Amino acid sequence: MKPKKLPYPRHPLTRFFRPAAESVSSSLANETVRCYRVAARHFLVFLGTHYPEVHSLDQLRRDPHLLGWLAHLRSRNPPLVANSRARYLIHLRRLLEELAWTHQLPALAHLLVPDDIPRKEHRLPRPLAPEQDQLIQQELLRRNDFTSNALLLLRHTGMRIGECIDLSVDCLRAVGPDQWAIHVPLGKLKTERWVPVDSLVCQLVDRLRSMRSPGAPSTGRLLLSGSRGHYMLVRKLRNALRDVTTSVGISACIVPHQMRHTYATEMLRAGVTLAAVMKLLGHKSPYMTLQYLEITQADLQREYHLARVHPRHLVPSPPAPSAASPDSLDPTGILNSLQSAQHVIEMFRRTLPEGFSRRLLDRLTNRLAKIIAEIGRLDPSEK
Repeated sequence: MKPKKLPYPRHPLTRFFRPAAESVSSSLANETVRCYRVAARHFLVFLGTHYPEVHSLDQLRRDPHLLGWLAHLRSRNPPLVANSRARYLIHLRRLLEELAWTHQLPALAHLLVPDDIPRKEHRLPRPLAPEQDQLIQQELLRRNDFTSNALLLLRHTGMRIGECIDLSVDCLRAVGPDQWAIHVPLGKLKTERWVPVDSLVCQLVDRLRSMRSPGAPSTGRLLLSGSRGHYMLVRKLRNALRDVTTSVGISACIVPHQMRHTYATEMLRAGVTLAAVMKLLGHKSPYMTLQYLEITQADLQREYHLARVHPRHLVPSPPAPSAASPDSLDPTGILNSLQSAQHVIEMFRRTLPEGFSRRLLDRLTNRLAKIIAEIGRLDPSEK
């Protein structure tokens, strides 16, 4: 679907900015095309309001025109977040570079500099608190209607809301005996994936299928069919979640995307590796996945004590000793056997609490270390 074209303002520079926006965005995604148009439109509206005397490109100056626009962006009410301001600046800077090249005005390319672009804000994970998550899920299960089942599907698969709306009727597939997965179509990052699911998700999909109109075909159509289009369905799900949170007494603003953060954090705490969580979410980079994972002090304590009790990654396992044979009855074979015994005793010692038994094993391992050192001095030629 083509993006809705926002009208350009009646400004003398519109005849230059419109073809520049079309040129730089001719092979880009629809949403990016819209961003270029919005940036150009916003700048021209500002220019026409505050500097109506500007009628040509060679009249543009960094001060006051571009610096004034930067100050205008910072003074917006409600304020723009740093990421939104950065998008405005990046797109307008690219347009000015295009105009500098096409109209042979090199100065235009230097009206905005990299230091003008604000740094991206550090995004913190936003999973639901356990109490919030429990209350919301209980209320969604109680309602058991179209939007409630769709929101529960989001919660237990970690999908983006747009991916959930694009699911096909036959998205649920059997991948093995009593094993199921949902096929997530091309999403935000132009990737598709298979998300393993449990029996609850299978029930949710069956309920959503049963809520479709009787005349709808069973294949080749969307699972969440709606007569009013994609945008209105997203809005309907957001409003439904807002109504649920209000009814259970949650005053904080909860959005559907927080269910994705909650799912990611839940998977990590259940023992799923970071690489697997990245694949479940459909991310291309682990750095993006880390923005979804909330690691609390309780998580750190649990991982630390687990590593202390089962330190499988701390000490590498020695090679397994071969069966006793005449060829291995030499100092090297004896050393390998003693080192293996020393490793096993040390692993056992670390599982014991502080006390007599642990101190006894400390002394035993020290004696083994001395024996190993003495055997290492033997000369095989004296055999």
